[in-house]
Amino acid sequence: MLTLTVEELDAWARQTPSALLLDVREPWEVALARIDVPGLASLHLPMGDIPSDLQRLDPEQPIAVYCHHGVRSQQVVAFLTRQGFDVVYNLAGGIDAWSREIDPSVPRY
Repeated sequence: MLTLTVEELDAWARQTPSALLLDVREPWEVALARIDVPGLASLHLPMGDIPSDLQRLDPEQPIAVYCHHGVRSQQVVAFLTRQGFDVVYNLAGGIDAWSREIDPSVPRY
């Protein structure tokens, strides 16, 4: 399974302009905090909705998936890989690591 650290996400986003940042947290979590990487498209699709909304994702588009701590996103990455998605990364540590290591203005919860 491919993994990105929060430090690697910024560089990856600059090198992969067609990439997508996929937030698989619940709506209440998104209301509290979110990751914004300039130049990187983002989509919120809760983990439980992914099987029924799979058509909203392009299997050929590079995708970085995140959640709160990286557990749900790791499961989503495994699922997407089994569905034939080519380049899918899990954001290690999730939004919590992003807040601690990159952007302390992002609220922790």
